[in-house]
Amino acid sequence: MKSEYVIDVSDATFQTEVINRSRQTPVVVDFWAPWCGPCRMLGPVLEKLANEYAGGFILAKINTDENQRVAGQFGIQGIPAVKAFKDGKMVAEFVGAQPEPRVREFLARFAVKGGGQAAAGGGPDAETLLAQGKYAEAEEALRKAGAGNGSLPALNLTLAKALLGQGKAQEAGQLLDKLGDSPEAGAAEALKPLVGLLLTAASPANGSGEIEGLYQKAGQAIIQGQMRSALDALLDVLRRDKRYRNGEPRQVMLALFALLGDESPLVREYRTKLAMVLF
Repeated sequence: MKSEYVIDVSDATFQTEVINRSRQTPVVVDFWAPWCGPCRMLGPVLEKLANEYAGGFILAKINTDENQRVAGQFGIQGIPAVKAFKDGKMVAEFVGAQPEPRVREFLARFAVKGGGQAAAGGGPDAETLLAQGKYAEAEEALRKAGAGNGSLPALNLTLAKALLGQGKAQEAGQLLDKLGDSPEAGAAEALKPLVGLLLTAASPANGSGEIEGLYQKAGQAIIQGQMRSALDALLDVLRRDKRYRNGEPRQVMLALFALLGDESPLVREYRTKLAMVLF
């Protein structure tokens, strides 16, 4: 099912057709070989989805028997091996033949349906929207991609983040609870302290004391989208009592870091401040 969205690449063209091209459009590389049975199962699925996405990503197929330099460069030991590139960097990968729902889940992390418009900048992917703090837009994109059901754990984790960024703690908590048996379980657990704070901040108790008032203030700031104010309030709580609620404010700060992402200037700034308060 070859098309303009499915190309063959080689050692000689990899830099141009994959790395450089990924700065405009996500590129998914399928490392395969003619003798590989699982490759023959996965290849048609990838090609079908490349055409369905209609420019949301480019599928680049590379025969590892004929192009061993690139295969060695990326440490390919088993095939099929699939690696996704965006903005000149590898952003996701998997090894082995996967069923179509899992491949769709994989693609939804970085590619947008809608073809040329999306690829040309008409619609950023959910992860980009999250990084920009556009939580409502990220939620919309994720629901269109199928997030919100039990069969797409990676998408559901990202949807939970989009909901938490809007203060929608109840649905976010339900999604996180469903991830207990998935590879995303650890990341889900790290976000749960934030769920707890947001649920209590939505209806704070009266007369609960100065420290508790600060703690609830942090939750209310998150609900209002004021992340810096929330982090400042959490630091104030920890300055007064590092062991308050058995260290829960620290866990909430770490959950906020996970929500905002390692590239966020706020995360870099407040990781240092947190360390100074704790140590």
